Amino acid sequence: MNFKEAKTQATSQWEAMQHSDKIRISIGMGTCGRAAGAEDILDALNKKLAQQHIQAEILQVGCIGLCYAEPLIEVVKPGMPGVFYGNLTPELMSEIIEDYLIHNNPRSDLALGTRGEGTLVGIPRIFDLPVLKPQVRISLRNCGNIDPENINHYIASGGYEGLAKALRIKPQEVIDGVKKSGLRGRGGAGFPTGVKWQFCHDAPGEVKYIICNAEEGEPAIFKDRVIMEGNPYAVIEGTAIAGYAMGAKQGYIYIQSEYLRAVEIVRRAVAQAKEYGFLGKGILGTDFDFALDVYLGGEAYISGEETAQLESIEGKRSVPRLRPPFPAQSGLFGKPTTVNNVETLAAVPYIILEGAECFSSLGTEKSRGTKVFALQGKVNNTGLIEVPLGTTLRQIIFDIGGGSPTGRNSRLL
Repeated sequence: MNFKEAKTQATSQWEAMQHSDKIRISIGMGTCGRAAGAEDILDALNKKLAQQHIQAEILQVGCIGLCYAEPLIEVVKPGMPGVFYGNLTPELMSEIIEDYLIHNNPRSDLALGTRGEGTLVGIPRIFDLPVLKPQVRISLRNCGNIDPENINHYIASGGYEGLAKALRIKPQEVIDGVKKSGLRGRGGAGFPTGVKWQFCHDAPGEVKYIICNAEEGEPAIFKDRVIMEGNPYAVIEGTAIAGYAMGAKQGYIYIQSEYLRAVEIVRRAVAQAKEYGFLGKGILGTDFDFALDVYLGGEAYISGEETAQLESIEGKRSVPRLRPPFPAQSGLFGKPTTVNNVETLAAVPYIILEGAECFSSLGTEKSRGTKVFALQGKVNNTGLIEVPLGTTLRQIIFDIGGGSPTGRNSRLL
């Protein structure tokens, strides 16, 4: 199947689902949702639907970022906007089915918001909520919207069009576009991504490697896990684009083994990408070959450091290497190598498809684009957000995060 056929098939299936006369219910089944009791909600949902003889399509999606509201579902009745309900219990789940699906009462007292065409009295639009309105979602763009284990959902949402576009131009043009976008590494160092790619592209040698660093070992950080659980195909697509740009034919997603759900989803997404021809030999009818493997790291914090990661993949102890030489000169197995963060690579397909200017128009003069932040601790709206760089801490903590549960403000911000 070529890309045009895959796109047509996926779009047809997506539109049929969107316009179906069957009720559709999406439930957040990421790690945060499961920890909050989503599996119990799913069980209660299936039992109640069976008892009432209600036919409905159930989608298990990733986290939309509203971790404070988990377990979270979206209910879509034919011809109606979707309605989000949060902080569910099995009992509330049963009430919603009884009241909304049977008696047509959307329960505005329980609903968080709506999305899609039309409105419901007493229920705000979900993306008008203070926690979501300021956000610009690029790396998180599909999280909570698609089934992360169904590649057709991603394709129908514009997935792999960035890769197809990249393969129609020269590798140097891809690198120039990433440079122009102003994308910097989202793993902490903030090094210009296009410059990093250029180093590896210019390094001599036929064998090169690209590694997606998914070893998120920092305390209390979970942004990369949520991206992989909700939008894994974007990470895969971004890694393949990077490989093409630098001349690498082999890539690795280095992910910590304790991310059980993310490992499961990423492995399935890689297998589907291979099946559809987005990985492997002659990708999309070109002469570009690219293999991508998932490598499980240990649970050591130091494994997140890029040279320690190279040691680990080579089967050695995760210990950082002395630099120079830098990985772009002598990296994995002594070959030129680039290591990029999950969030960084997830943004690449958007940049290639929409154009560097769309990304660079966001953020500040020196820090372009958006950044994903994890909100937790003593704020009301815990979760994951993506905002333009330059957004102040006051905006993040008090406007988006809803401030402290105690009602206190801080003069420091």
